Amino acid sequence: MTDLRVQRRLASQILKVGLERVWIDPEQLDDVASAITREDVRELIEKGVIKKKPVRGISRGRFRSRLKQIRKGRRSGPGSRKGARGARDPRKEQWMRRIRAQRRRLRELRDSGLITRSTYRMLYRKSKGGEFRSVSHLELYIRAHGLMSTEVRKEE
Repeated sequence: MTDLRVQRRLASQILKVGLERVWIDPEQLDDVASAITREDVRELIEKGVIKKKPVRGISRGRFRSRLKQIRKGRRSGPGSRKGARGARDPRKEQWMRRIRAQRRRLRELRDSGLITRSTYRMLYRKSKGGEFRSVSHLELYIRAHGLMSTEVRKEE
């Protein structure tokens, strides 16, 4: 195997790239070995015997596979979290979700005639006071206290 260190060094300087990015045609190693001046190397570059290799990028393969996992809900353990529990899902937003759902359900029950307006007001205030954990808890309370209108309950 011929020693092409000098030619590689000259080519890297001419092409303005590192030694690793200089490609030399393996079929024409003898021509390259005979090139001893910068001018000779320039001619070989023009002929395409010596070329500049493309820049190696950073593969996004690992990132994509990780992203797939994240989308599935993985990789969200305690080691991946920053901030307190309340910072990720604030208490206020939890409350907003809960109260809006309860008020929506109460409106549905009132508009369909399942509860009276006075019952609606009473339950609305209890919801506002945070008495019910969820919509199902609210409905449990309504059934337990017999607050559904009797005439509509027969139709059900």
